[in-house]
Amino acid sequence: MTVQELFDKGGPAMWPLLGLSILSVGTIIERLGFWLGLLMKEREIVDRVLEAASHHNWQVATDMAHQARRQPIGRFLYAPLRRQKPEPEVFRLALEAAAEDELASMRRGDKVLEAVIALSPLLGLLGTVLGLIRSLSNIHLGDLGTASTAGVTIGIGEALICTATGLGVAITTVAFYRVFQALLFNQVRVFRRAGNELELLYRQDWPKFARQEEKYEN
Repeated sequence: MTVQELFDKGGPAMWPLLGLSILSVGTIIERLGFWLGLLMKEREIVDRVLEAASHHNWQVATDMAHQARRQPIGRFLYAPLRRQKPEPEVFRLALEAAAEDELASMRRGDKVLEAVIALSPLLGLLGTVLGLIRSLSNIHLGDLGTASTAGVTIGIGEALICTATGLGVAITTVAFYRVFQALLFNQVRVFRRAGNELELLYRQDWPKFARQEEKYEN
């Protein structure tokens, strides 16, 4: 069965399903590229920034985070470091605000995938119902039990093509959606761990910064 025949037998609901499938595939490809690029560089950025901070080289840590601003983790770590020796509470608030913004941007595309997951089965069911109506509308009471009703079975089979297509689109989209949600959940842990370590290192050096500020003011 060719694609054209599949669409002809599936009915008019196959066309919006095609649009949803294209939308889903485009979003999945974009998100896969985003996550692959993120995961390949993230660990290295975190290690380099924390290593510099652990040796009290805060300017070096700031420069490294600044250079990694194209990555979410780089922007996250740079948010508090770009401030001029902030108080620990301000440092923590800057981390929290940056984490919220970056994690929100990582959810881009979720609404599209959720819409595809919700609409695909419904469109498939709609196509099946329309196909059944079209098949049964050609039957008359006097034709029951005769050879003229043989085509109804074929019509029902063809109508189910639309339901199968809708479920196929939804199932594929759900699989990738769950993968992206798992990656996002892992990012929450990465951000929390990196942020906590950076804040702890900063709090350890804060008394020295405070003394330097007092000395400068006096």
